[in-house]
Amino acid sequence: GGGGWGRGEGIDAYQVILDGVKGGTKEKRLAAQFIPKFFKHFPELADSAINAQLDLCEDEDVSIRRQAIKELPQFATGENLPRVADILTQLLQTDDSAEFNLVNNALLSIFKMDAKGTLGGLFSQILQGEDIVRERAIKFLSTKLKTLPDEVLTKEVEELILTESKKVLEDVTGEEFVLFMKILSGLKSLQTVSGRQQLVELVAEQADLEQTFNPSDPDCVDRLLQCTRQAVPLFSKNVHSTRFVTYFCEQVLPNLSSLTTPVEGLDIQLEVLKLLAEMSSFCGDMEKLETNLRKLFDKLLEYMPLPPEEAENGENAGNEEPKLQFSYVECLLYSFHQLGRKLPDFLTAKLNAEKLKDFKIRLQYFARGLQVYIRQLRLALQGKTGEALKTEENKIKVVALKITNNINVLIKDLFHIPPSYKSTVTLSWKPVQKVEIGQKRANEDTTSGSPPKKSPAGPKRDARQIYNPPSGKYSSNLSNFNYEQRGAFRGSRGGRGWGARGNRSRGRLY
Repeated sequence: GGGGWGRGEGIDAYQVILDGVKGGTKEKRLAAQFIPKFFKHFPELADSAINAQLDLCEDEDVSIRRQAIKELPQFATGENLPRVADILTQLLQTDDSAEFNLVNNALLSIFKMDAKGTLGGLFSQILQGEDIVRERAIKFLSTKLKTLPDEVLTKEVEELILTESKKVLEDVTGEEFVLFMKILSGLKSLQTVSGRQQLVELVAEQADLEQTFNPSDPDCVDRLLQCTRQAVPLFSKNVHSTRFVTYFCEQVLPNLSSLTTPVEGLDIQLEVLKLLAEMSSFCGDMEKLETNLRKLFDKLLEYMPLPPEEAENGENAGNEEPKLQFSYVECLLYSFHQLGRKLPDFLTAKLNAEKLKDFKIRLQYFARGLQVYIRQLRLALQGKTGEALKTEENKIKVVALKITNNINVLIKDLFHIPPSYKSTVTLSWKPVQKVEIGQKRANEDTTSGSPPKKSPAGPKRDARQIYNPPSGKYSSNLSNFNYEQRGAFRGSRGGRGWGARGNRSRGRLY
């Protein structure tokens, strides 16, 4: 019996304690202390006891609430655990920070007792609970899972997280999707090549690569961008970007100029071209390689003007110097160079002689403008070191020099007879890599190891600068040099989804 009483008396005494939750402050304080203490002795009153403790968790008096919450893990025995997990998950909606921390700690302590049961409670609230509870439960998983020791996050537990996450991913907002990718890419079992492959498939599903792209729908554009950004860090020499690159060539490039930006002030075309360039290095065997290479080539031509004296009356008539868009050309030329490796005779055998001659004239004209510009930049940066290079204006010039040098290397390659695809360049917005591009992720084939580090998001949008180079013959056409780092609008969207989430049924409280 409980504490030396006869069984019946014990039950009666415990019932009195339970009734204390309807009494005054003193009775409630005692109840908060003794309900958990004797809980295990009276399994037949388990339900009533948990309900009584819940009343205390919702008391007006914050100190009673805090004490009641702190004791909740004591009720998480056997079959009661999922229910306690469910309750604690709902209590995450509190705005009292001390209380919020208690709820977090309580959840973590029952996680260590029974990870699967706890996940059951968390996921049932994510799928059915109130929006605020859903949001905080996802946040809990995305921040706390990585703090748990390996013996808690076993392979089985990770499998459960993946299975449950897939259910949630059938209906998520963009922000939620990003958090789930963070949760999943941190799991040990998904650090392998096949794990990364699974993640890429999840992203591809979310990006809806089966459907026709609608460039005038900001939601559609946003969805593709957000998803592609999640996929980019997963690609490697063993995990191919082919499906995404194909989709970009077939559906996005032809619509580049009519893209609706989902965010004010974002150069959406440049954003798309940067993503394409980053993915192009990890593209596998592509079905319609020649067709897609041609689409890429045609888009590149749009940014490689003919010299004014060569131009037909349509193109840049009026004989003014055409504008050279270095940022765009870096991305397009790099992507063409990467995919061109797979079909090295594209320029010589697949284009007719006229077309090739036209391309070389354009390359030559661009290269001339480039040389002038590189000289101006080198002159401007000459002798500058350390602090001097850190001013905004000089930072921009340094990047401008990277871009122009990259283009220069790529153009030289294409001028070879026959065109060569041997040079390696590091895209201007990427950190310079010590390793060969191929070994981008050293720990990828092993089963352990931490996930690849995400590079921090770039500056806020207003930190973008337009570079005005020194005046001179080419100055007017170089002034639209656009410097923008990737990630300019990560995380700046409000709560609207890929379309709002469907009407999930609202769970009742507890």
